[in-house]
Amino acid sequence: MKNINFFQTQIGRIGITEEDNRITNVFFETDYCMETVLDGKKSLQQSAFNINETSLLMEAGMQLNEYLEGKRIAFDLPLAPKGTDFMKSVWNCLLRIPYGKTRSYKEIAEAAGNPRACRAVGMANNRNPIPIFIPCHRVVGANGSLTGYRGGLEIKKKLLEIEKSKN
Repeated sequence: MKNINFFQTQIGRIGITEEDNRITNVFFETDYCMETVLDGKKSLQQSAFNINETSLLMEAGMQLNEYLEGKRIAFDLPLAPKGTDFMKSVWNCLLRIPYGKTRSYKEIAEAAGNPRACRAVGMANNRNPIPIFIPCHRVVGANGSLTGYRGGLEIKKKLLEIEKSKN
């Protein structure tokens, strides 16, 4: 069973989960799981988590707040995202995007070894279970436009502004 803890941040309430001492998920306040857990409704998703302040979750929350305050440019956490091999290759490419920089979907598709997989890269970004720590917010449209983000475009814009102001 996964442990989850909640953190109040400048971008809203964030839930972070860990299992076997590795970060597995980040939930935004608008995610269904967050609503379910916070409202105390019984559901399959709620029963998958223990609300618990583990040392790893506390460290992740501290690093997240340092990042949001512009005091941290890299995370040092054990991550365990679950997805297909292609998704994992995309997420590994995202981890290599430098702080304060962006890449297009096409650039990520090329880095993942499949230059024609721009839409699949978009789907992998959409299904990234550990946003922010795996920086899918750094992927933008070919013309530099902000495109979808699970936490909402306002949060994506805020994350990019934080990084640009410190770069």
